[in-house]
Amino acid sequence: MDGYSFCPRCGGRLESRPLKLGEPERPVCRECGFVFYLGPKLVAGAIFELDGGIVLVRRGIEPGYGRWTFPGGFVERGERAEAAAERETLEETGVRVEVEGIVGLYTYEGQVPAIAVFAARAVAGEPAPLDETLEVRSFPGGSLPWDALAFPSTEQALKDYLLR
Repeated sequence: MDGYSFCPRCGGRLESRPLKLGEPERPVCRECGFVFYLGPKLVAGAIFELDGGIVLVRRGIEPGYGRWTFPGGFVERGERAEAAAERETLEETGVRVEVEGIVGLYTYEGQVPAIAVFAARAVAGEPAPLDETLEVRSFPGGSLPWDALAFPSTEQALKDYLLR
């Protein structure tokens, strides 16, 4: 049950049980019957270009420490995914971007977050490694660090972006 033991409504003990035939077991409160749905988290990222290349960040945290990806992070409750991509890009690179459209939505078997990746354009700021990043670099399309990318979604989104 992903480390959850108690009901967020009444504090009763959670137990794992099936609700419908064919669906996975779910955490259910023994006391009040509350069903604690553990939905996937959403990550939002932005691919943008500066100085004739695609901007990538080298991660300063796990997972993927030291590997390359586009800036991104978790969408906060009540936040638009596009706004999260813009916020995360500013937090990680110092560059303010505006989202222009979606590149794709990426999900993988057994992986918790779904990843929404947006194409964006830089509108202000100078790239610098900030929160959770070791380095910020602009890579021309022909010299992307394919062998050092952090996640399968990074590779797939970059390929999709290049096909636009």
